[in-house]
Amino acid sequence: MKQGIHPEYGPVVFRDKGAGTAFLTRSTAVSNETVEWEDGRTYPVIDVQISSASHPFWTGKSRVLDDEGRVAKFYKKYGKQSK
Repeated sequence: MKQGIHPEYGPVVFRDKGAGTAFLTRSTAVSNETVEWEDGRTYPVIDVQISSASHPFWTGKSRVLDDEGRVAKFYKKYGKQSK
């Protein structure tokens, strides 16, 4: 393996604020924010919008994100009639 061309690989906390969960893993991702973990050490933290704790595929709970289709919303907003 060539030296000096690979990003630094180390412990990082990924936090899913929507589900209220966090997990510690290793990654090349970097962050300026830090969080104190359960072991008392401080690690960089990256906030994610969705993880396995909140994704419908993994939780078995479906969420309705869009009651009305995007095209129908566009037509409604700009006055065209959808077919």
